[in-house]
Amino acid sequence: MKKVLFVCVGNSGRSQMAEAFFNHLAKGKTQALSAGINPASRVDPTVIELMKELGIDMNGRQPKKLTVEMLDQADRVVTMGCGVEQACPVTLAETEDWNLEDPKGKSIEKIREIRDQIKARVKKLLKELGI
Repeated sequence: MKKVLFVCVGNSGRSQMAEAFFNHLAKGKTQALSAGINPASRVDPTVIELMKELGIDMNGRQPKKLTVEMLDQADRVVTMGCGVEQACPVTLAETEDWNLEDPKGKSIEKIREIRDQIKARVKKLLKELGI
């Protein structure tokens, strides 16, 4: 089973949404995890609310610290556009950056736009993986 790791700084918005969309849409055929190089204390409540609009419950999720083990187990690493590529340990996994705007402090409309961009990119990634 292919494993994808979504990485950002705080693991409280973009990477959490990507993980949730990926696992929801993959329906167990493959798996995603997300982590941050400097995890926040909680997932952004607005992100949780906006994912619920699409039927994805993120209550109870917690930001996770990126570990070397996570990188070693990943077949693909996706960074969210927050400059973490330079801070991440070296990995042999295929890596790409999605260059997405940070939702922190943005309006609900802007976060909804970022959420929808993430969903579209996750769908494309799943198609690339043959899922």
